[in-house]
Amino acid sequence: MRENICFSISATTRPARCGEEHGREYFFVTKEQFLQMIEDDEFLEYAVYVDNYYGTPIKPVQAKLDEGVDVILDIEVQGAFQILEKCTDAVSVFIEPPSFEELEKRLVLRGKDSEEVIKHRLETARLECMLAEQYDYVIVNDDVVRATQELDDIITAQRLLRRNRPN
Repeated sequence: MRENICFSISATTRPARCGEEHGREYFFVTKEQFLQMIEDDEFLEYAVYVDNYYGTPIKPVQAKLDEGVDVILDIEVQGAFQILEKCTDAVSVFIEPPSFEELEKRLVLRGKDSEEVIKHRLETARLECMLAEQYDYVIVNDDVVRATQELDDIITAQRLLRRNRPN
């Protein structure tokens, strides 16, 4: 694992799945709590995805950035475009499935969602893939080792940009 990098933890109204812990995979909150967080302007971005709210709380992300740590946000396109509007120095990477057939197979094998939710996720993925060209980078997730290396290469390239280097 690289130094000075971490994943953000999103808040969500969806119920925790088996094995998930509050504060580790997500901050699990009620819809009322989430709506209050929106009203209090506590999110860097938020969106409704497959009938649940998801959002990135500002404070933990800002704390990491203040420490000099790069933060990776694992978010859908609604949130990504909000981030790009607010944070002009953000770098966007679209992770694309190798095919919709493969994506469906992965979702079914994961065994965590109902057939209806999988269908909704596939419909959403088709719409999102049409927006991939608006991202800075696109990685096709057909081989996890190669896809991970490509993300690592993007991070290296961004850190080496003259404007991103310390004086």
